[in-house]
Amino acid sequence: MTLLARYVAIASLGLGTAYSQSNAFLYEGARLIIGDDTPVIASGAFVVQNGRITGVGLKGSVQAPSGATRIDLTGKTVMPTMNNVHMHVGYEGYTSWSVENHTPENVLDHLEREAFYGVGAAMTMGDQPAEFAIKFQQDQLAGKFPPSARFFFAAGLAPPGGGPDSLLITGTTPLHAIYEVSTGEEARAAVRKIAAMKINQVKFWVDNRDNTRGSRKKMPPDVYTPLIEEAHKHGMLVHAHATNLQDQKGVVKAGVDVLVHTVANEKIDDELVALLKEKKPYWAPVMGLGDVAEICEDNNQFVEQVLPATVIADVKAGKTWLPSNPCSAPPNIQRDENLKSNFGRMVAAGARVVLSTDAGVSAKYSFGFAEHHEIGMYVKYGMSPAEVIVVSTSRPTEVLRIKDTGTLAKGKRADFIVLNANPLDDIRNTRKIDSVYLNGVKLDREALQAKFKKASVTGTR
Repeated sequence: MTLLARYVAIASLGLGTAYSQSNAFLYEGARLIIGDDTPVIASGAFVVQNGRITGVGLKGSVQAPSGATRIDLTGKTVMPTMNNVHMHVGYEGYTSWSVENHTPENVLDHLEREAFYGVGAAMTMGDQPAEFAIKFQQDQLAGKFPPSARFFFAAGLAPPGGGPDSLLITGTTPLHAIYEVSTGEEARAAVRKIAAMKINQVKFWVDNRDNTRGSRKKMPPDVYTPLIEEAHKHGMLVHAHATNLQDQKGVVKAGVDVLVHTVANEKIDDELVALLKEKKPYWAPVMGLGDVAEICEDNNQFVEQVLPATVIADVKAGKTWLPSNPCSAPPNIQRDENLKSNFGRMVAAGARVVLSTDAGVSAKYSFGFAEHHEIGMYVKYGMSPAEVIVVSTSRPTEVLRIKDTGTLAKGKRADFIVLNANPLDDIRNTRKIDSVYLNGVKLDREALQAKFKKASVTGTR
């Protein structure tokens, strides 16, 4: 099937009118977590009309239009949908991981999985062919696809043969998704080409994946510094993949907007702390992929509810792309100590945490449930649940550059999660999802779950 035919096939499912809510609804009685520093409303009410929140406040104080449908949410908690600034869509097929999986249908599947778990917007990082990503985003905005998390993307730059890891590169290379640059001028030229397509986010990879044979080259400061400078001339936000201490110092010093990854093999030093205090970049920690996977637990229904039984069994048996069984590796105590120390110091220094997962490179840590694991790590390493909700709802919209979501406020899209328990008491209560609404429309989670449990892509990892 041609790429155009695939788009037509998906568009035939299109719910162009599903994003429009013609009637007014008054939701009453729930605890409202606004998503920013606004105090929680213990018993609140909000009105949704035409997909937007038109009023929010204490129960009894919000005026609903005549004839509005009243929905009693007493005992529930409502918070905005989460927003993820770093993942990788299109290649994961659950029974296979390959470039052949990269279709509009599969990208949509991944975004639907994000939405199922309460994610309203998600950005894929440096892994998409530009024309494909632009087309998909335009079609989604036009309402041609069923409801899912909104799709955002950043263009990727790396040294020739470098950048993505040994798995991701098997997808990005055939699709020519990465702009390969060796010099500062090449970097500037690539950024200008990206800017001409009106792409406003770029990501570059610094490290060489500790490749001792020299086949992967590290991007040096004399390449990424002009890259950052040129991107800023065009109003772009720049994300830098940097996993070791020296590289993190280098990219922060050069003025990167979003620092990606957490140093895990050592504790950070005062020099990086000083740079963070000066620059205050956004920070995408993406720590959870290195944890022992929750899928390794017995009967973890929160994770298993969206995966076919065969996939669950294969991951637990180690039959994935990973070099070893993810369920047999012991916890890395030193890594955990380093992450806790580094996370606390970086937050105290002013690094602005934004929700990020790296989901999409392994079925063991995949779309939607990865976000809930990740925010649990933020609490584990010192953040309060209230702080975590801000860094997973409203703050990511600053990086995504959208102003119409992220909080429960008048004029915002009605993107929200109804929970059966209060996440301010226990962050794991974000997992107790009653329902998810996108642009005022209730997501059919039961239908999605039934679809997810079927392996739709075949092959061998």
